[in-house]
Amino acid sequence: MSLELTENALRILQARYLKKDQEDHVVESPEEMFQRVAHHVASAETIFNPQAKVDEIAGAFYQMMTSLEFLPNSPTLMNAGRELGQLAACFVLPVEDSLESIFEAVKDTALIHQSGGGTGFSFGYLRPKNAVVSTTSGVASGPVSFMRVFNMATEVIKQGGTRRGANMGILRVDHPDIMEFIAAKRDPRELTSFNLSVGITRAFIEAVERGGEVELIDPRTGRSVETVEARKILDLIVECAWENGEPGIVFLDHINKDNPTPHLGHIESTNPCGEQPLLPYEACNLGSINLVQMIKDGAEGPRVDWEKLGRAVRLAVRFLDNVIEINHYPLPQIEQVSLGNRKIGLGVMGFAHFLILMGISYDSEEGVQLGEEVMRFIQEQGHEASRELAELRGSFPNFTGSRYDQEGKPPLRNATVTTIAPTGTLSIIANCSSGIEPLFALSYTRRALEDMEFFEIDPLFVRLSKEMGFWRQEMMDAIQQTGFLSAEEKLPPHVRSLFVTAFEIPPSRHVQMQAAFQRYTDNAVSKTINFPPDASMADVREAFLLAYRMGCKGVTMYRSGTRMGQVLTCGLNQLC
Repeated sequence: MSLELTENALRILQARYLKKDQEDHVVESPEEMFQRVAHHVASAETIFNPQAKVDEIAGAFYQMMTSLEFLPNSPTLMNAGRELGQLAACFVLPVEDSLESIFEAVKDTALIHQSGGGTGFSFGYLRPKNAVVSTTSGVASGPVSFMRVFNMATEVIKQGGTRRGANMGILRVDHPDIMEFIAAKRDPRELTSFNLSVGITRAFIEAVERGGEVELIDPRTGRSVETVEARKILDLIVECAWENGEPGIVFLDHINKDNPTPHLGHIESTNPCGEQPLLPYEACNLGSINLVQMIKDGAEGPRVDWEKLGRAVRLAVRFLDNVIEINHYPLPQIEQVSLGNRKIGLGVMGFAHFLILMGISYDSEEGVQLGEEVMRFIQEQGHEASRELAELRGSFPNFTGSRYDQEGKPPLRNATVTTIAPTGTLSIIANCSSGIEPLFALSYTRRALEDMEFFEIDPLFVRLSKEMGFWRQEMMDAIQQTGFLSAEEKLPPHVRSLFVTAFEIPPSRHVQMQAAFQRYTDNAVSKTINFPPDASMADVREAFLLAYRMGCKGVTMYRSGTRMGQVLTCGLNQLC
């Protein structure tokens, strides 16, 4: 079969994914890249079965990727079958309260970023600012100051020549330095390689709801050092998030309720985009199914091709489990924990385009219900595939004592199976909408890979406008400039509802959609609530609290136009 890629997809692949020689010339075609990945990942089969038909399995992996039905995370596409060989995207490193531990973590971060991965940290064990350091009789500088060291290390290391490193910094809401942490990125020059999230607890939410106070606890002594009104802390979170989108929040109790291996520890951090909660030294490799490719024509219109989707899920689970086996881990501790839990994260992309092709508005109850139905099916099929692999290859080594073991469930090959990732560059390669996000606009400019810009008019809108007979050059010219359909444009109401964009969708619907996918996702869901510029702080507060009440594991919001160099802009570089 021929591989059909858009001009933007080819630009992305040539810039970062395809092999280059010492003179920086591309020496690999996209087909050769997929062959390289497919054969390397399929080579793991002989570890479990010396008689495995590797070429046959590699062919299935190749077909799945070149048809753009499934793509693995970027490090796998970049590094599989090459010398670096680091295939995982997500890592979490521990940061303990000693200078030795802090700078060991900085060193480990540099190695991970060099290999193409991103890192997450909980800084909650570091003593607060101005606490006494007994060994020197000096005072501590606090978590935020040490985060600047990690930030600087990240800035000077380019990830394996492919992409600049990204970090997630998390601080519990009851840490004495929480107010400094929340406000740390009000200065746009601060912590530029970090996403920040506040670790929210059930006790904090309950204190907010009753108008109560929370005690701030020195993690070194375990003693309360200050009492603060919970609403004062939430007010500052909301205010800073409204100003520039930082910090986000993660709900630690929701995350640990689903922790598959509580006997190994409490989860306190996530990867840089928040969709992958991980234990210290844990890694996870991700992959996404393109839902646009999972539709078939029926007598009464388009239908979900459940059989095709089931096949894709099962093959993708096998692919991702193979990746764990052949990965070159950047640290021995990471290899030990990753092989012990064998976490994978299979998710989706193209959901907004999928809904449009199904004739369903993103901003509808039907859209939310279909999202939940699709993810429930992927979860069930993915777990069944993992159980079958456990019968062939054995369960993940830490299964005994796990939540599944305690509940009397059969062994699984993987401690987690599903994750919803943002699929930023992957969705450009696959020419579909990203993750489970709605359309941002009908035309937009996307900044990717640090210094590249990609302009696009939504390909599905162009195609359907011609098929449905409402294409007009004047309309397209206007959309190219502004990103949106004008109110004066005479279109059938159902067309407008199909092509609803992020700002037109109420925040509550964004949260409902995230919660629908979260109900059937082992890990977490990457979803940004995109607010228009005129959104209020009350809107932000409401979305944060609704996300907690609906069982989300975290939430990120962004009010458009509040940050220089934002990733997406409407039309031809218009802030919107």
